[in-house]
Amino acid sequence: MRKRATAKEVADAAGVSKWTVIRAFTPGASIAEESKRKVLAAAAALNYSPNLLARSLATNSTNQVAVFVDDFSNPQKLPFLETLTERLQAEGLVAVLININTHFDHVHALLHADQRQVDAVILFGTAFRSETLSDLQLGRGTPPMFVLARDSQIEGVPAVVCDAELALREIVDHLHERGYRRPGFMTGATALSTALRRRQHFADFWKQKGVDEIAVLSAEKYSAEAGAVAVRSYLEQTARADRVDVLMCENDILALGAMDEIRSRFGLRIPEDIAVVGFDNYEFCGSPAYSLTTYEQPRQEMIQVIVGMIAGRLEPETVTLPGTLVIRTST
Repeated sequence: MRKRATAKEVADAAGVSKWTVIRAFTPGASIAEESKRKVLAAAAALNYSPNLLARSLATNSTNQVAVFVDDFSNPQKLPFLETLTERLQAEGLVAVLININTHFDHVHALLHADQRQVDAVILFGTAFRSETLSDLQLGRGTPPMFVLARDSQIEGVPAVVCDAELALREIVDHLHERGYRRPGFMTGATALSTALRRRQHFADFWKQKGVDEIAVLSAEKYSAEAGAVAVRSYLEQTARADRVDVLMCENDILALGAMDEIRSRFGLRIPEDIAVVGFDNYEFCGSPAYSLTTYEQPRQEMIQVIVGMIAGRLEPETVTLPGTLVIRTST
């Protein structure tokens, strides 16, 4: 294999100093256009690329962003991750994906991220308690942290989220206008559900309309199978006359699983017997097999804001953005 070209070799070929070569490859650095042109031409001829490891030692920045995820069963995560990694790469940043699970908790993840000296941490849809930050294992501290697509539960850690209060108000208004009066709500995993606050807003807005009782169905995790199990248990234990007439699911994956179970196992019609609502606008929601009413998060705008904060263009602060109610035939 050919030996990697060095900055000095490029400098000699371009007739400039080594520091001019470094400035040519440093975004925002001061350098004359003619000097930069010479450096880039010499670099192309020598097939040179800057040594990012060496640069990180000099700048104290690795251009790496750790992304913590603990809910891989939810396929809605993939479009978010695709857009997030694309935007980070456009900024010259690399995403380091860290799987939070029973064997690798937040403390281990933070230690791992700290050892890699990442420039920032994005908590993507993962529950996280402020007590974790006080764990003695963390030593000198943590990199800047941001929460994406979930309310922050940590003082001083900004979040970029879809406006849940606005979303649930629009959903409840739509359901009430359609004549539904016996609502139910299906939650996902307890820790993650609490941080979403969708159930609380759902109950609050129904109370404003004179409906005090909300049936609560609990799914163990965010998956179609968990949604099916939760609705099966509810329907088997509830007399037909006492059942909900509309079921709001905390996300689309739960809703799709619930819809399959409602129709295939119990032979009920949607929406005539039970209407169903989701949240996220997952790609399959619009298919004729489901035609699910749901709420679409402003994914592009949310990621644009959080990347802007990491890149330093925007002030780090919690930002809530409005989404869009997508009405289909399931209601």
